[in-house]
Amino acid sequence: MIQPGLERIHRLLANTPLTWKAIHVAGTNGKGSICAALSAMLHASGVRCGRFTSPHLIDRWDCINISETPVTKKLFQQVEADLRRLDQEHSIKASEFELLTATAFRIFNSENLDFAVVEVGMGGLLDATNIITKPSVTIISKISLDHQNFLGNTVEEIAFQKAGIIKRGVPCIVDGNNTPTVLDVIRKQAMILEAPLIVRKSLPHFESNDQHWKSFKERKYLQYQSTNLGLAYQALVTAYQSIQQQPPSPSILGTIPPDHWPGRTQNISIQNLTERENPVLIDGAHNVDSALVLKQYVPEDRPVTWLVSMSQGKNSREILKHLLRDGDSLVAVKFGAVDGMPWVKAMEPKELCEVAGQVASLSQLIDGSQDVHAAIHKAAQISQEGNMIITGSLYLVSDVLRLKRDHSVSGALPATPTFGPEHFMSNDIKTWRWD
Repeated sequence: MIQPGLERIHRLLANTPLTWKAIHVAGTNGKGSICAALSAMLHASGVRCGRFTSPHLIDRWDCINISETPVTKKLFQQVEADLRRLDQEHSIKASEFELLTATAFRIFNSENLDFAVVEVGMGGLLDATNIITKPSVTIISKISLDHQNFLGNTVEEIAFQKAGIIKRGVPCIVDGNNTPTVLDVIRKQAMILEAPLIVRKSLPHFESNDQHWKSFKERKYLQYQSTNLGLAYQALVTAYQSIQQQPPSPSILGTIPPDHWPGRTQNISIQNLTERENPVLIDGAHNVDSALVLKQYVPEDRPVTWLVSMSQGKNSREILKHLLRDGDSLVAVKFGAVDGMPWVKAMEPKELCEVAGQVASLSQLIDGSQDVHAAIHKAAQISQEGNMIITGSLYLVSDVLRLKRDHSVSGALPATPTFGPEHFMSNDIKTWRWD
């Protein structure tokens, strides 16, 4: 059950003063990738940092990272067990997310961190992560309609909840592509709290002969990706300024792995799960704005086979109408139980099929029931090496990646390269500026 409020998390962490500097990130879309990019740059610049994002990707403990490496299962379960005992002994009745947040923060305390990048779970004002009272910087990414049952029915109401992470006197960096009314809500809150507001829409303009920067410039990013990377870099600069140190130059952006946020517009092989040789695109798009982003990756001249699952309560019609076209095929499936999040339920495949059939004239429409592995096989069979996309929920993406991992010899993700902080100082700068 989702239980907004800060009383229980305060009781869980009553004797746990936070010993690290926080960078707090809220928003509807892009906040996870911003967190991943920011922690990768902090790590590459020689800063010891942690990262807490949700939901987890494959295992519950992979949402907590130290120096770009997930914490061990043993450490996670040990700290979590201590907190569960505390919860029971004092009848705190904490939610699963509150216990998860407390687990992350306690682990961060034990790891002697300089900084921790913390993603809001839902909203901001009443989110458990908002126990952070004096962050070094806050970030608010693109805001759109999502979780209306908890946050409000308009983007302005939702923006007010997201702006709840703004703290007095603490710089707040915001995505300038938000609507004017959303930006007005955020500006008003920042003004009340005398928090400097930095609005960014893009990457900084920069010239350098640094090889990392050249490599970075060769990558092809869409506008929203450039915005998110720009927000992450601005946060890096502001965090360094908060400790009165020279920030790294923009060339450090070149140390961010191209696929720095798995499960978002990511091409993967499923050959160890099916006989399909061509890669498939996986993306956790679960609201209209993220579906519009995914749409930019969908080929317009060829049919697509979709493997789709969604959480109950999602606006499936609005999401699918931006993705499906006549002649496409769709396999609907229920994602599995989400570890540590028992309140999350999948929409019935039959319901998804009914909506999909009303949105477009599909070549094939299949109810894949509850067997994700079988549904992957069926979609691969229908696609016949053509375009195949898996989307609708991060929980479905998690199921797919977990199946891949469990059917592989090794499921390890590539390590992020580490470079000394001196490599990115301003001695290689010719010019760099923001619009």
